[in-house]
Amino acid sequence: MPPSVMNVILYYLFSTLYICYSKDTVNLLENVSIPAVIAFGDSYLDQGNNNYINTITKANFYPYGKDFVDGKATGRFTNGKSLADFFVKALGVKEYLPAYLEPLIQDHDFQTGVSFASGGTGYDPLTPKITSVIPLSGQIEMFKQYIEKLKKMVGEDATQNILTKSVYLISASTNDFFISYSTVPIRKVEYDVPTYDKMLVKLAVNFVQEIYKLGARRIGVLSGPPVGCLPAQRTLAGGALRTCSEMDNKAVQLFNAMLKQQLQVLASNLPQARIAFVDFYNPLIRIIEAPHQYGLEVTDKGCCGTGEIETLVLCNKLSTTCLDDSKFFFWDSIHLSEKGCDIFVNQVLQDLVTNLF
Repeated sequence: MPPSVMNVILYYLFSTLYICYSKDTVNLLENVSIPAVIAFGDSYLDQGNNNYINTITKANFYPYGKDFVDGKATGRFTNGKSLADFFVKALGVKEYLPAYLEPLIQDHDFQTGVSFASGGTGYDPLTPKITSVIPLSGQIEMFKQYIEKLKKMVGEDATQNILTKSVYLISASTNDFFISYSTVPIRKVEYDVPTYDKMLVKLAVNFVQEIYKLGARRIGVLSGPPVGCLPAQRTLAGGALRTCSEMDNKAVQLFNAMLKQQLQVLASNLPQARIAFVDFYNPLIRIIEAPHQYGLEVTDKGCCGTGEIETLVLCNKLSTTCLDDSKFFFWDSIHLSEKGCDIFVNQVLQDLVTNLF
């Protein structure tokens, strides 16, 4: 069969699958009211909170944001829209999720959800100390402030309605593995992998319980991604050929298995709670191993600089960038590109909606 004919057939198949998938998701949401999306965690969901704290873990400078509205670097750790933006739009709430610390946020935007996430944080309280960012305990305090502000805006009853019907997203384990256990291996000296994973799972479960006490009921918890396949970790731990670090990936896989099990137990013990385990590992592996199936070309390097190590301040206005970032799964050596974010959200959205509603 000629390659051109095969390409047409493959395009038709993927288009059909995408259309059917999209219709199923829309149907699931037809009779559902989602007043807001609220995000906690790390740089995958940080919408610019780190702009307003004293840390070098920032992304509010070029070339970050080069494909965002007006080419503005908002503090999102990517070239355009983030995971949080794609989730909030796909759930039918709004176009962009604002950072809680954004001083110019409008009342309507405030009421329909914000992100408390801080790039560089983790479940492990040591992680945000290393990176000088907002710990999850600090994000809980901001959430409490948010609730009080909501009450003043819309009243007690409306606030309770918003809190119980909103979707909550959490992403917080990547830096624990990448920084605290690997790059700055303080925890590796103190814990073996199973013990550290068990500690992280306990902290994750405790965090979910904390936001549940404050009113959260529909909670999506992202698993750990394949940290060993992040371009930076390939460079640091993947040898001369920059292969995925299997040691790091196995540590994350064990954490994910334990987390999934404990979240199921937790959900069965919390009245009215719907807790979704959002697989951030296997979809990424599938995309990394078969990029052309998703319209991508490069998955072992980021678009910024060499793509092998540049992130944060190393990805700056002096850095060259790839000619077409829509062909790159990663924007820098850690974070997904806008295209990568879009692809991932499409991969997990239907399961998320099914499990939360």
